[in-house]
Amino acid sequence: MDAVTALGLMSGTSMDGIDLAMVTTDGEGHVERGAGGFVPYDAAFRRRLTEALETAKSIVRREERPRNLGEIESEVTLRHAAAVKDFLSGQTAKPSLIGFHGQTVLHRPLQALTVQLGDGSLLARETGIPVVFDMRAQDMKQGGQGAPLVPAYHAALAASLPTELRRWPVCFVNIGGISNITFVPAKGDPVAFDSGPGNALIDQWVQREGGIPFDAGGAVAAEGGVVAAVVERYLENPYFAKAGPKSLDRLDFTLDHAKGLELADGARTLAAVSAQAIFAAAAHLPEPPGLWILCGGGRKNPHIVGDLRDLAARAGADVLLAEDCGLDGDAMEAEAWAYLAVRARRGLPLTFPTTTGCRTPASGGVLALPGQ
Repeated sequence: MDAVTALGLMSGTSMDGIDLAMVTTDGEGHVERGAGGFVPYDAAFRRRLTEALETAKSIVRREERPRNLGEIESEVTLRHAAAVKDFLSGQTAKPSLIGFHGQTVLHRPLQALTVQLGDGSLLARETGIPVVFDMRAQDMKQGGQGAPLVPAYHAALAASLPTELRRWPVCFVNIGGISNITFVPAKGDPVAFDSGPGNALIDQWVQREGGIPFDAGGAVAAEGGVVAAVVERYLENPYFAKAGPKSLDRLDFTLDHAKGLELADGARTLAAVSAQAIFAAAAHLPEPPGLWILCGGGRKNPHIVGDLRDLAARAGADVLLAEDCGLDGDAMEAEAWAYLAVRARRGLPLTFPTTTGCRTPASGGVLALPGQ
């Protein structure tokens, strides 16, 4: 199949805004990364999304939109449409396909239930471009966790790394609200699962205790220290002892264990929790990674990165930022959604038994056309 130019859209569990990225790909080994962009959500809309997480807890069928969730879904979609139009106005290349993730408000894999707010048909009408959306549902019908979906793209990126960086196995780490890892061996399918809290607990902590949206550059944590007993309590959670495939909802971990800490100590301690949770995931991998590649917003927190580097060095492994490898750590998930949209159109697998626990490799996605 000839390569297709697609635009990927991602609004992740950090709920900070919309990432956009262009990729030209055949959905397999050919990947040309293009331009990317970011449109932040304003503080008021972030608060509405946070409230939507609570409202979504009552959902038992994924098509339900209780209370004001239908209104928020429309607004999420129209914000994405506006972001697409603005982004494409500055681009010479135009996509023939959009990969649309939407905003996750509920993820309950044990109930085969995942809910992303986003109307693919409305987005197609607003942009005039075909949209592939709802890419998690088919995996769940095949008995999978519905997450993570990015590993297929990570595997393609690993194969394209410069020879001097291919220290197999390679482990990609996306540190968003929740952290997830993708273990890519020299041969065979990737292995992936959610490793634990990423930025979510830190964001919640500094919002609650300091009235700020996030700890930019780890500045708050820099004034504090790690309270080891609190880290230990978090790591005693049964989730960390479970082998993959496994996945998390943003609200599966709370701030309860950090109660009573000073603002800076809490931020620094929760950064240590994120790093140690990522490294602990190695115990559930087929073999220790030789190289860890960090992407997502959490790679900008020097405490998470520093702690993980220290842990990895003791195991003889290196930790690099995506940019150290010629990649874009902010755009990678949006790039993945563009890549997955092309795979979905070709009927290629988006997930594998080793990444989500699906019974057989599963494709998925729903195609919405502008005229529908």
